[in-house]
Amino acid sequence: MLSKVNTCGLLGIDGYMVSVETYISNGLPAFEIVGLGDMAVKEAKERVRAAIKNSGFEFPSRRITINLAPADLKKEGTSYDLPMAAGILAATGIIPEPSLLNSVLLGELSLDGTVRPVYGVLPKTITAKEKGFEFVYTPYENAKEASVVKGIKVIPVKKLSELVLHLKGEINLPAVESQNDLLLCDDDENQPDFADVKGQEHVKRALEVAAAGGHNLLMIGSPGSGKTMLARRMPSILPDLTFEEAVEITKIYSVAGLLPSDSSLITKRPFRAPHHTISPVSLVGGGRIPRPGEVSLAHLGVLFLDELPEFGKNTLEVLRQPLEDGIVHISRINASITYPCKTTLIAAANPCRCGFYLDETRECTCTPQEVKSYLGKLSGPLLDRIDIQVDVPTVKYSDLADETKSEPSKEIRKRVNNAREIQRKRFANTGIYCNAQMTSAMVRKHCRLGKEESELLRQAFSSLGLTARSHDKILKVARTIADLEGAENIRTVHISEAIQYRILDRNLYV
Repeated sequence: MLSKVNTCGLLGIDGYMVSVETYISNGLPAFEIVGLGDMAVKEAKERVRAAIKNSGFEFPSRRITINLAPADLKKEGTSYDLPMAAGILAATGIIPEPSLLNSVLLGELSLDGTVRPVYGVLPKTITAKEKGFEFVYTPYENAKEASVVKGIKVIPVKKLSELVLHLKGEINLPAVESQNDLLLCDDDENQPDFADVKGQEHVKRALEVAAAGGHNLLMIGSPGSGKTMLARRMPSILPDLTFEEAVEITKIYSVAGLLPSDSSLITKRPFRAPHHTISPVSLVGGGRIPRPGEVSLAHLGVLFLDELPEFGKNTLEVLRQPLEDGIVHISRINASITYPCKTTLIAAANPCRCGFYLDETRECTCTPQEVKSYLGKLSGPLLDRIDIQVDVPTVKYSDLADETKSEPSKEIRKRVNNAREIQRKRFANTGIYCNAQMTSAMVRKHCRLGKEESELLRQAFSSLGLTARSHDKILKVARTIADLEGAENIRTVHISEAIQYRILDRNLYV
């Protein structure tokens, strides 16, 4: 007796179809699972056996072989339990096999037959829909997540027994209705707002430019100057999240098992702030079973690295390629996995170990050599990937005592959205969505300068000793500043402002 049940596996944040082939033959009782499964898959036979018996069905005392095809891809996790149990019941005739032909099954089984939630349901459901399946049966807790996908009927299952009765036509399990139109409603009330920030107008301007063009930014200033407070308000001025972007972010969190149980979709741009003791694997992803790292969890959002020089040198160096390419490659014996990581890096650092170098109110206790070596921990290639470097001075009392409200985040975000719309039209059908991602050829095409602008940039290049990458960074930032003003061409004032955002090139901290 042979049966086939459809399910899905995961490769990175994308799903792929898996056929659960069950063959029951005469012979001594045995239960074998083949198809390159991990330990969780191999242990499934005990869960499946107990779940079938405790659901009131007879477990066949014969030789059972289950193959997970394609057999050359590693199968991980517990979501194969439910399709394997359904395959055995279909092979023994308890479930009519035609009822499974147009369906995909996902779920872990408890020993009593309860269907438990699993991770990665959203990308698996997307794959099932793309392959033309009509139904996807998921654990009850995962149904809201799967219902994000339109064009496929999502049926939540609480117990193995009720799935069997449904497939036999004895009961009807209702499909979950999608409510995608209500998911991306604005909710800014509980979000940190720039209106609460006193002073630091030039830093807020730099953050606005960074948000508008997707530029990486480094803030250098004394302890207590507001670097962390400013960084945590960055998501409030990022461009509005589209539904497609929300799905892409949610896929990453679903695969990582970090999607909140009461959420079907991540509706806000992520903000990730790992501690400086984080390991390279935790930052960019990996492990025995590859999982997304912090840089991927910050995809289309903000990755905030506070106290940047305190991070391990190897940890920071592994960021170089992800920041440049927007993707992370993780190679393993059986597969090569790619995770997206198009994030905006916001970093903060003290100017020296004591933190008070160039501070007007407190005296620095570091020697000149200690000042030079502190930020010297940051490699040149890494700093070259940070478009904007800005000084954050200590806030004056007059600013703190001022009762005038600063400009709110929603007003800044309007300008950011307008600038991003200009960039969206500029880079249509190129796979690029912001100025920071421009290639060298695109910089030459979209950042043409007049005679005055070229002369100003030439003088800066010579006096500051800029690298070719720094030269392009200035042009990209200038292009973003022009977009914020709605200007078609880059003018001298735009170049001047962009140059002011290269404080490390001006040797202030060496």
